[in-house]
Amino acid sequence: MQKEEAMAKVLEIIGPFSKNQEAIKAAAPSTRILEDLGVNSARLVDIILAFEDEFSIEVDDAAADKIRTLGDAVDMIVQKTGK
Repeated sequence: MQKEEAMAKVLEIIGPFSKNQEAIKAAAPSTRILEDLGVNSARLVDIILAFEDEFSIEVDDAAADKIRTLGDAVDMIVQKTGK
């Protein structure tokens, strides 16, 4: 999976959980999920589960703990999908 495709899917998944829709519209790889998008930590668990379902991957706790930005999520997804 290409990074651009992964980023589009990540934004689609995170969008409904974001309290800052303006930040979603201006999202970049450096956009922080919790701070910039206003996602709370409990919803981050739901987002990780949605990533697992959408991309048919498993995200262990260590990998989940490293997801701070949209770029972190995209990189992890690209790496785990192996494409």
